[in-house]
Amino acid sequence: MTTGGPPPASRDALEALVEALRRLPGVGVKSAQRMAYHLLQHDRPGAEALAAALVHAVRAVRHCARCHTFTEGELCRTCADPKRDAKLLAVVETPADQAALERSGGYRGLYFVLMGRLSPLDGVGTREIGIEPLLARAGDGTVEEVVLATGFTAEGELTAQAIAAALKARGLKVTRLARGVPVGSDLEYVDLSTIAYALHDRR
Repeated sequence: MTTGGPPPASRDALEALVEALRRLPGVGVKSAQRMAYHLLQHDRPGAEALAAALVHAVRAVRHCARCHTFTEGELCRTCADPKRDAKLLAVVETPADQAALERSGGYRGLYFVLMGRLSPLDGVGTREIGIEPLLARAGDGTVEEVVLATGFTAEGELTAQAIAAALKARGLKVTRLARGVPVGSDLEYVDLSTIAYALHDRR
């Protein structure tokens, strides 16, 4: 007697795909299922291309020896670019944050990518985020200003404060990424904390 359903091997493979997709941030069970069914039913070539790209990236991409962002070579393109201003060093939490600053087109210095951000409740301290390598890099005799570009979450602010204290104790100039009202927004729709910070950091 047949049940009409897929064989156990196929069902297990589908479940494994759904579970793998659930590892992505913001993807729940239903979203993962939709992705899996779409790829298998409508875009198998796309699924194979995605799988191949993931395998290649995992094998080829590593951390830059100088700034710790993602790269395939010893140094990333930014660190290897002689036109970048080596006197400026922006500290960010993740490679994604660095990419965001690069897309803005307004920064021409170099970077240091932390291994995350301080989170005492989760047991993440200064050692885990790599503050010692940062202090060594900032004190190399070339860097004149360190721009703290960590997030404006509670953990990001804590991280910025800890780094600022350590850098200032070594006589280095430290600045913080400014917070303000987004361009093109109506003031009445901006949250109060953003307005307060914008007033405090006015120029």
